[in-house]
Amino acid sequence: MTAGIPSRENPVTHVADLPGRAAGYAEWPSWADPAVIAALRDCGVSAPWAHQAEAASHAYEGRHVVISTGTASGKSLAYQLPVLSRLAAGEKAKASVRGSRVAEPPARGEAPVVTALYLSPTKALGADQLRSVSSLDVPGVRAASFDGDTPMAERDWVRAHANWVFTNPDMLHRGILSAHGRWATFFRRLSCVVVDECHSYRGVFGSHVALLLRRLRRVAEHYGASPVFVLASATTASPASFASRLTGVPCVAVTEDASPRGARTVALWEPPLLEELTGENGAPVRRSAGAETSRILADLVLEGARSLAFIRSRRGAELAALGARRILSEVDPALSETVAAYRSGYLPEERRALEAALLSGRLLGVATTNALELGVDIAGLDAVVLAGYPGTLASFWQQAGRAGRSGDSALVVFVARDDPLDTYLVHHPAALLERPVETAVLDPANPYVLAPQLACAVAELPLTTPELEMFGGAAAQEVLAELAEQKLLRRRSSGWYWTSRDRPHAEVGIRGTGGEQIAVVESDSGRMLGTVDPGSACFAVHPGAVYLHQGSSYVVDELDLETGLALVHAENPDWTTTPREIVDISVLSTQEKQDFGGVSVCLGEVAVTSQVVGYLRRRPSGEVLDHTPLDLPEQSLRTRAVWYTVSGELLGSTAGGSAGSAGSDGEVGTGGHRVGTESAGPVGTGEETQANGRGPVHEGGRAPGGAGLVPARVPGALHAAEHAAIGLLPLFATCDRWDIGGVSTAWHEDTGEATVFVHDGHPGGAGFAERGYAAIVPWLAATREAIVSCECPTGCPSCVQSPKCGNGNEPLDKAGAVAVLETVLGALRQHGS
Repeated sequence: MTAGIPSRENPVTHVADLPGRAAGYAEWPSWADPAVIAALRDCGVSAPWAHQAEAASHAYEGRHVVISTGTASGKSLAYQLPVLSRLAAGEKAKASVRGSRVAEPPARGEAPVVTALYLSPTKALGADQLRSVSSLDVPGVRAASFDGDTPMAERDWVRAHANWVFTNPDMLHRGILSAHGRWATFFRRLSCVVVDECHSYRGVFGSHVALLLRRLRRVAEHYGASPVFVLASATTASPASFASRLTGVPCVAVTEDASPRGARTVALWEPPLLEELTGENGAPVRRSAGAETSRILADLVLEGARSLAFIRSRRGAELAALGARRILSEVDPALSETVAAYRSGYLPEERRALEAALLSGRLLGVATTNALELGVDIAGLDAVVLAGYPGTLASFWQQAGRAGRSGDSALVVFVARDDPLDTYLVHHPAALLERPVETAVLDPANPYVLAPQLACAVAELPLTTPELEMFGGAAAQEVLAELAEQKLLRRRSSGWYWTSRDRPHAEVGIRGTGGEQIAVVESDSGRMLGTVDPGSACFAVHPGAVYLHQGSSYVVDELDLETGLALVHAENPDWTTTPREIVDISVLSTQEKQDFGGVSVCLGEVAVTSQVVGYLRRRPSGEVLDHTPLDLPEQSLRTRAVWYTVSGELLGSTAGGSAGSAGSDGEVGTGGHRVGTESAGPVGTGEETQANGRGPVHEGGRAPGGAGLVPARVPGALHAAEHAAIGLLPLFATCDRWDIGGVSTAWHEDTGEATVFVHDGHPGGAGFAERGYAAIVPWLAATREAIVSCECPTGCPSCVQSPKCGNGNEPLDKAGAVAVLETVLGALRQHGS
């Protein structure tokens, strides 16, 4: 049995054995610089794997390329080899010119002097890759970082002398493109741009980065350069198409992974329901994924297995490590010293020490956030535990890939959280283990993203009419006209010009949608701890909220939206806070609509109005301590949504307005009708409803082809179905449940029928609603299955309850939700969807 878990329990729902794979080698390319080959051989690379050589050759020969292979498949070599070879050859040519009596440019056939740019989504990954390149010590290569941590005294040297600059999108936006004149020499020689871990650029952030890369191409072209883009990605669907959307240039994909991989055993684990505890409205509570992971990690350490446990939050990682150490101390106090936590917020030297201790075997168990998911050189472990689904299949396999040395077997354990999507996955293993990974979603045409990016582009260089196609053509022209009306730009016959002395870059946040940030300040010391996006301030730093910063806990005393200030004090409570919102929604326009005999499915623009009305305090076990009301202002959001309507005849009732609304689960939005809702964007997410037991639920004697629900049951059924649908959409779109929200009502004045909405949580949308609309049948089918798969009798957080429900998870009808979903799916299938 697992440490601390009685043998009578059987939390394992499925076990799969994944076969290993032998390595496929290739010859060193003929163009590779001998000094680079020698340096790589000195580091233990005797020959490249086939996919490395293929991608490297594409890049060297001037083709934009994306390499999309698994964790620890050596994607770094695919760009290091061509970039280092170009840099080394260019420096030799430069030295040759210096040695001649007359300084001349390289003769025809000689290598030009070149530079390269490396972009990573995190500073930690960029620093790791810089160390890797620097350790090769290739003559003539001057690699340096240029990010927020680079001392001001070093920045001038980097601009003047570095030929490979390692940075991130944030610094490219604020510190390089905004001052491109100071980088003229670097841009004039720019031959290659590396975009590492490109699958992480999705949603609003990805849309900003897509436009940022177009700005980068435009500035480079201004100085006469046309760099090759080399993208590295975890395994993803349609990598060439995604890379082309991200960069705006056609990309070749390399996807056949020739790296060796040991066999892996994957176990799916569902924590049991706790009989002694109840949650909201008396619902059953499962043992937490974090506590379960602590037990499993301790058990693995007892077996001498070097293990990683991925936890979704910083606090969770710290608690999981503490829990494992506590269990081990009861067996052997010395073993407790072999477990530690790892997360962002640690000092670089602390992280390096932990990585070295794990690789050397001094540490056997590490509980980490996704800080060890992206690229950092930790692989070849014996086991990986995932506490909850990480949001995408790409991330799941990226984390799971940390387990396994070449030729050696490894263990991967996925522990389900008390969450509808996790419930679905542990009972439908094919959806996790056999389904292709998702295509990352981004929408560069989103006007809320396009407007600030175009403003920055025009401020960098006047924008001409032919360049509009780079930014979306007609959509860009429409946005430019609006900016001109606001007197931010001036239209002349030759193009658009920036009118202000001040550049807009500092006001444009590429990881959100802009706006003045809310400063989080410690009351006693006046120290600023961080900032919060204004759209999520009421949700994240409302009075009484627990705010985490670099592993320390603070409680919010005051939130002043007018001055943009949240005051906090240090406190480490044994509870967490969960905000509650109410949400209204109204339909602004319907772009697409399909009718299916009593059921319609629509995609369009909506206005959502949300208001945080209180918060719950919860124990780590899930036990609810109390609910505290709040009086905060409403917030508005114009975004995109997918929704379906169901006629009263199919519901089996004369639902209409008399049935009432389903209640409200909070998300950011704007709108019209206060109804059952789930929060979206930074603020919320949706949950699901369930059916009794693990099989189909047929209650109320409904007639074939209809739900058979009396009017009183309709609000709860729709509300539960909405929760579940929000929880399952991340299975079909690369989003987190925090990126989306929803609303349900037994009658909506804009549709005239019972309606369930699921909306993007970002202004203008991020492409998630479109993915839901395109996958409506499999999405709702998975929603129904998630509800049925949960063994609770009337609904719990694993199926239909939502932690953010503004109505306190009332009303919820688990069996009714199954009836509604079966009715909707029946209509969709019968009428041809």
